[in-house]
Amino acid sequence: MNKRARFPREWSWPGNAKIAFSVGIPFEAFEKQSQVNYVAAKGALDRFSLSYGDYGWKAGIWRLLNLLDEYGLKASVSTNGLAAERHPDIVRMLAQDGHEVNGHGWANDVYAKDATPEQERAEIVRCTRMLTEATGGVKPVGWTSPGSSGSDSTIELLAEQGYIWVGDDASDDLPFVQQTRSGPFAILPRTNISTNDISAWVFPANPPSVFHENFTETFDQLYREGKEGGPKWLSMTLHAHMAGRPTMASTIRRCLDYVKKHDDVYYPRNRDIAEWTLRKEQAAAA
Repeated sequence: MNKRARFPREWSWPGNAKIAFSVGIPFEAFEKQSQVNYVAAKGALDRFSLSYGDYGWKAGIWRLLNLLDEYGLKASVSTNGLAAERHPDIVRMLAQDGHEVNGHGWANDVYAKDATPEQERAEIVRCTRMLTEATGGVKPVGWTSPGSSGSDSTIELLAEQGYIWVGDDASDDLPFVQQTRSGPFAILPRTNISTNDISAWVFPANPPSVFHENFTETFDQLYREGKEGGPKWLSMTLHAHMAGRPTMASTIRRCLDYVKKHDDVYYPRNRDIAEWTLRKEQAAAA
């Protein structure tokens, strides 16, 4: 006997899409070492590790942007303030091309969990000012902390500074709203744990085929749920200095080809998702 599928809450996307698919590109800069180092103690200066991170602005971001252009997609680019300070021409280009430039802390190896609220506020203000300047006046409205390691104060501090979304969460398949002293605020969960290059390719040292398998298996289940009446969201995260390497290019194309074979897919940036979520919340409360 057929039974109606059960879902934890009602949801819909623009155009009644069955699934939302988005792309996130961390564009990062480091003070002492990137995520990949072979010999240095954690937190110690490692020039080879820094050079690994430099691949992002020298080569990786260009390859990923060319890939997105092939498919007509716009990304949310999590950008460290230090990366914007060092490479304002790239950040300006991102904004001019319609990508979302969102905050990602000042340096990617400095974490909010180690800061006082006053220090964290100062970093948010500093990063916001630099991103706004580098983009030519586009103030960021979204934030993902380095390592998604926000503090107990992060959401309130971001809302205070005019932000509308944060990505430091892994508790749901869909965005949700949290109330702050400054008003409603969108929480965009990490719907990409298995489709994040760092967790699927770099840290486990898997071949790119594992990334593709993770992606298609996850997409198939979420798309099925969307067809059954429970639309979902899947994000792919591609670090400029990791997935931007040539080894991953063919795999990324295979993943994007797979998505494009499906109907009723919504292709937002994170900002679009947050704004949609906040409008839904406002309409539900009316």
